[in-house]
Amino acid sequence: MVRLGEIIGESQTIKAVLSEVEKVASTDSTVLLRGETGTGKELLARAIHNLSPRKERAMVKVNCAVLPPSLVESELFGHEKGSFTGAVSKRVGRFEVADGSTIFLDEIGLLPVELQPKLLEVLQEGTFERVGSSKTLKVDVRVIAATNTNLEKAIEDGRFREDLYFRLNVFPIRVPPLSERKEDIPLLVRAFVKEFGETMGKKIEKIPNGTMETLKSYRWPGNVRELKSVIERAMILVKGSTLHIDLPHDILRSGTRVDMAMVNIEKEHILRVLEMTNWRIRGKGCAAEILGLKPTTLASKMRKLGIVRQSKH
Repeated sequence: MVRLGEIIGESQTIKAVLSEVEKVASTDSTVLLRGETGTGKELLARAIHNLSPRKERAMVKVNCAVLPPSLVESELFGHEKGSFTGAVSKRVGRFEVADGSTIFLDEIGLLPVELQPKLLEVLQEGTFERVGSSKTLKVDVRVIAATNTNLEKAIEDGRFREDLYFRLNVFPIRVPPLSERKEDIPLLVRAFVKEFGETMGKKIEKIPNGTMETLKSYRWPGNVRELKSVIERAMILVKGSTLHIDLPHDILRSGTRVDMAMVNIEKEHILRVLEMTNWRIRGKGCAAEILGLKPTTLASKMRKLGIVRQSKH
């Protein structure tokens, strides 16, 4: 087993990723983490930062997907008082806050095109201007970016600058989905059981082999985040010292025929979560959060799988 911060595993896939992390951490090179939602890209970013010479200062995180387009520039680079309606005082941007440290730009593929030249300037020169100011500021910031967007397709569509892509893609790391590291599932399950057991005051002494095999057989479209949510729900419901986890049991043991296609298993699991959350796909504790998906991604999956809430008569 290998462990790096909050990341654990024993698969060759995760060992290869952690080896790349260790190699690049001590440098100031820009890192681009690419992978599906819920695979742990932020955890890897923190691991890189914590292994770097910049670890004494806190890593600064910016999620480009949740910031309104009108506020992204101010959030990243700051603004001067009176530079726009609502700017009642000067604001220091995240790049200034991260001076001497690391900035983690999550969902970089969703950064508005009009701001991409300014980010490129910071990456190349370490300089920028606050909104409403002509004064050039210089910072020393290590950039780690992450995305689940197909940047090559975004470049073709004119949504992402090619020169920015090449500047970000200095040291790309592909973060594997959980379906490619299934031998890590038992380790992750036990780690999550221990974590929730401590916070909930519960002690689990046994996880049946059948339960663990079911977890290993499932495809986990929401990756590690979905697995963690499933374990948390199971820990809330458990009453004894044996943990049983409610997942589709249509994948049978080796040597027998699988009765349902994987797509139907995924559909059934999504339906179970939707029923459990009263079909809420947005908000705290919603189906999308439990599945480790964005609400828009879940809505898209529901359309593809033909999942429609039946009206009650």
